[in-house]
Amino acid sequence: MSVEKKVFRSGPYADLIAQGVQAGESLYLSGQVGMREDGSTPDNIVEQVTVAYANIASVLAEFGATMDNIVDETFLVTDVTEAMTNLEAIFAARQQAYGQRPDVTQTLIGVAALLLPELKIEIKCVAHL
Repeated sequence: MSVEKKVFRSGPYADLIAQGVQAGESLYLSGQVGMREDGSTPDNIVEQVTVAYANIASVLAEFGATMDNIVDETFLVTDVTEAMTNLEAIFAARQQAYGQRPDVTQTLIGVAALLLPELKIEIKCVAHL
């Protein structure tokens, strides 16, 4: 039995990776990083979080969704100590992206590396439509 899917692809790896896949009322977003459309990446982890959330909002919009539709987040960070040191600012950027205190579950996972060495964070989300 196959599942009917709506798929959104963009970016340099569009042939390999979907940015988002809707299956029924669930929406799964690929991890979004703190890289701008022009390929630039801020040095600061908090700025990367802000850019990643802007990227998340863009993918959600392709499905007619907003940050309010997110129910779960997974943060992948290359330096847990840096993330914890900046946690207050990261959560402030997170709250600003949602426009309110987000009512979502969240997991923080330390990883050895992300796709590019300058990337410090990747945020993967699940949304309900």
